[in-house]
Amino acid sequence: MKLFDVYPINNINIVKGKGSLVWDDKGQEYLDLYGGHAVISIGHTHPHYVKRLEDQLHKIGFYSNSIEIPLQTELAEKLGKVSGKEDYQLFLCNSGAEANENALKLASFANGRKKIIAFSKSFHGRTSLAVSVTDNPNIVAPVNQNSNVIFLPFNDVSALKSVFEDEGEEICAVIIEGIQGVGGIRVASDEFLQAIRSLCDDNGAYFIADSIQCGYGRSGKFYSHDFAGVNADIYPMAKGIGNGFPMGAISISPKLKPWHGMLGTTFGGNHLACAAGLAVLEVMEEENFMENAAKVGDYLISELKKFDKVREVRGRGLMIGIELPEELSHIKKDLLFKEHIFTGEAKPNVIRLLPALNLSMTHADRFLESFAKLL
Repeated sequence: MKLFDVYPINNINIVKGKGSLVWDDKGQEYLDLYGGHAVISIGHTHPHYVKRLEDQLHKIGFYSNSIEIPLQTELAEKLGKVSGKEDYQLFLCNSGAEANENALKLASFANGRKKIIAFSKSFHGRTSLAVSVTDNPNIVAPVNQNSNVIFLPFNDVSALKSVFEDEGEEICAVIIEGIQGVGGIRVASDEFLQAIRSLCDDNGAYFIADSIQCGYGRSGKFYSHDFAGVNADIYPMAKGIGNGFPMGAISISPKLKPWHGMLGTTFGGNHLACAAGLAVLEVMEEENFMENAAKVGDYLISELKKFDKVREVRGRGLMIGIELPEELSHIKKDLLFKEHIFTGEAKPNVIRLLPALNLSMTHADRFLESFAKLL
């Protein structure tokens, strides 16, 4: 059997990682500023993370949600404390797409409506409902097409108000990334997020703050939406939540009430996943990773803005987009194969930096020196 060929593959086999560094099977060291697509939040093979998982494996790795799992309660309490949303409720699942899928379903259950507002260049996942609110027709199969989704320009308050004026009583929810990832590291303005909150309140709709890539401290605050000073109704999370362990979750406002059978999952919230999730939060809290993300991120953004050949630098904390002119579209590839630095990208010419939140100033400078050399 062959693998189903859906990813372009670099001819590199990574076999070991530590902190912000990884090594291939030939012993070549790489600086990892990609974090496996924003997944590695506390660094590769962090010793506390490894011990938490190993200890749990010696006890029990999995049993179903038909029994008490005290680790879930412990995780919910810790997440509430670290995120500042202690009165919220936690539903655990397995991936970002699944988190968004459940968030949209939950909102529709709560107000009985169907219409969803999403935004240009959005990416919310590849499963049926999540992909229908994703602005990329190439990955929306005919069976996923949904006439209930309204796409609006990103950061356009007047367009948003206009739709609510015309169809407010039919709007189920607004879903938005606080910082668009695949869309090119575009930051939702405070004014825009505040308008979403106000319009949802006035019209009985729900505010879904997709925090899968821009959450979990990456921006310097726990949720990047927090910069606007408003609370969303539902926060879908994944990526950095398990530092590589497949895991997703939604944090749910107390105004949304559950009933048995409303949502469900087989693997979500299993013992091993909760151990991974707790390890991440414990390390983030004890080692001040959000503060580090803000500090090192501000430094990188400031230094990157000094390069004349860079068109624009966008982002917050350690979620950074570097927009280059077309003639420099080769830089990402050169960073990997000439300088041995992993980065991400957004089409057409945006380099995405999504490193672990404990990225050091030394490693930030290593990237800046290599970037300057290539330019």
